[in-house]
Amino acid sequence: MARGQSFKATQNTFGRMAAQAARECHTFFFCGPDESAASAAAKTIADGLADAGERVDISGSDLRRDPVRLADEARSSSLFGDARHILVRATGEEAHDALKLHLEAEGEACPVLVVATSATDKSRTAKLIAGAKGTLVAMFYPPNLVDMANTVRDLAGPAGLRLDGDLAQRIARASGLDRRLAEAELEKLVLFLDAAPDSPKTADLAAWDAIGASSEEDGFMPLVNAALSGHARRLPGELARLHTLSLNPVGVALAFERRAAQLAQLSARMRPGEDVGSFVEAQKRARRVFFKDERDLAEQLRIWRGRRLDRLVSRLTALHQALLANSQQAELLLSQEIAWIARVAAR
Repeated sequence: MARGQSFKATQNTFGRMAAQAARECHTFFFCGPDESAASAAAKTIADGLADAGERVDISGSDLRRDPVRLADEARSSSLFGDARHILVRATGEEAHDALKLHLEAEGEACPVLVVATSATDKSRTAKLIAGAKGTLVAMFYPPNLVDMANTVRDLAGPAGLRLDGDLAQRIARASGLDRRLAEAELEKLVLFLDAAPDSPKTADLAAWDAIGASSEEDGFMPLVNAALSGHARRLPGELARLHTLSLNPVGVALAFERRAAQLAQLSARMRPGEDVGSFVEAQKRARRVFFKDERDLAEQLRIWRGRRLDRLVSRLTALHQALLANSQQAELLLSQEIAWIARVAAR
């Protein structure tokens, strides 16, 4: 199955090698604490495949129960014999055994793309894939506010929007530094201003306010912080606000995922026994932490560490998949999971 060299990328180098990797690789592993960037990278590769065809979605939990399934799916034909590619969404090492069998199997296989939440490029699965020819391993860290604002401006240009730095930062902050949510806000602005690549428009704060974009105070983070910090008394009011403002349940879940990923990244940087408050202060000075988030992050780092944080990440990933599969019950499912998070944090 070997088709070419093995690639290794980060968020800084992925863009330069994506086109070549899409041509030469058969198996792709996207990991790191920035799940939204990893998912965006998987979409970039899928869009760059010579013949992507039908997409087949498989969860990591399914592959953990049935490791042979991936190799079988990758070598089977679609219903009408058309092209296909497989997208796996996994947590940690869930897909390791399945990928090992896939790489060892003989016969022509369709492209396999794996987005692995809470895995790193040092994980067993990443090392397994990097050791084979025709593979890509890409690691994505969460951006800081400045990086995400630059990304917003980069995305706005090809869509036909001109943004100043202040508006780009507001969009970055309102989206919780999540690329997918930022893209959704830009799409609203494109429609509102009737912008196009060949007819660009300037977006200002008035347009941003007109589309009803949530401000920082009306957005997701008060609910996220109340739950993750274990502030049980604040939770009923925040859940009522969730309903009153009709906040998108998937968007709220993504905000929780982003904060959990940020906590995982910060936790990995901490030295054993290091004071949490001093550590977060140093991260703020290094511009890895936004100053308004300092107190909440310090409080949450004292709660969510080690196995408890791993369990949180796994549950949030499962919640995201459940929300997508059960849109009619999404608000109820989200409220139940938020209540669980708050109870654990309060303990």
